[in-house]
Amino acid sequence: MLLVVSPAKNLDYKSELPSIVSSQPRLLAQTKNLVDTCKLLAPADLSSLMGISDKLATLNAERFNSFEFPFSDENARPAIFAFAGDVYTGLDAYSLAPDDLDFAQAHLRILSGLYGVLRPLDLMQPYRLEMGIKLKTSSADSLYAFWDSQITDVLNEDLAAQGDNVLLNLASNEYFSSVKKKALDALVITPHFKDEKNGKFKIISFYAKKARGMMARYVIENKITEAKQLKEFSSGGYYFCDEQSTDTDYVFKRNAQ
Repeated sequence: MLLVVSPAKNLDYKSELPSIVSSQPRLLAQTKNLVDTCKLLAPADLSSLMGISDKLATLNAERFNSFEFPFSDENARPAIFAFAGDVYTGLDAYSLAPDDLDFAQAHLRILSGLYGVLRPLDLMQPYRLEMGIKLKTSSADSLYAFWDSQITDVLNEDLAAQGDNVLLNLASNEYFSSVKKKALDALVITPHFKDEKNGKFKIISFYAKKARGMMARYVIENKITEAKQLKEFSSGGYYFCDEQSTDTDYVFKRNAQ
């Protein structure tokens, strides 16, 4: 089973890292192309392009201009320990055991606007470049067009390497839209997490993001390899709802606390 998750806007480059052996991103040539493109943009351009404040735009302009190649443990950080959003709160990578991190390295993938596809221990330098941004490069008018089939190709390679065709989609629509579904050699399972509010069950973004991270952790810790095993997920009080689920869309519900 291969898992895909989204990156996070919030980053952590200060927490102490566990003793691990990092790896290099596999699409760094493309990343350098995008970094070189972004270096040509002034903070005001980045603010307009990304819809962010002048302060954030200035920070990200500084980040792009500070990129160093090649990546090393001194100038970069493993992706699973660099992202700090809601998904990663649920995943809680710092408490994973060494054998869990080994499993994650083989089975977890982070989709990224700048890096394409990251393994958990792939080094990354800080950035903000969301997949839905219409960044114009010499070859494309958006990041979706820039990455084209490259992300799908890497996922297919990883699926073939692990020897099965199940892909667990824990990414947002924005990021999973970078995958060419018809060209993906996989059965895609997409979980949906619904919380009870005012007597009705609905997807609440904050809770759903954290639940995606908790499910990723559940798969990693239990070394899940079959789709049917996902139905046993119960972290955080969620339970599988068979009557609302299909063969490819799994619904999990949580009652009001």
